[in-house]
Amino acid sequence: MRAGNLDRLIEIQRRTTGLDLYGTVTDTWTTYATMRAQLLKNATDDREGASGHTTDAVLTFRSYYFASLSLNDRLLYEGQPYEIKGITEIGRRVGIDVVCERIGLSV
Repeated sequence: MRAGNLDRLIEIQRRTTGLDLYGTVTDTWTTYATMRAQLLKNATDDREGASGHTTDAVLTFRSYYFASLSLNDRLLYEGQPYEIKGITEIGRRVGIDVVCERIGLSV
């Protein structure tokens, strides 16, 4: 993997819990790591579902190996949140491919 190909900036976010002003437990997303990545694939998929017509944006990123990344995390790219759908290790802890789908995109 060449460092010059890692031309995108992504943020890895983790769900954290906290209290609001009224003492109610709330879930928030906190940036856990900021890293460089290469955008491998950018695809959209139109489909009909129970909630009507939706358009899903699916991105695949390649980056250096990040041991604590899990499917419970989410990715932030260009200000848009993406749910992580799959993580594939490249080599022996050399890199990772992360497949993610945009959250809240509908037509």
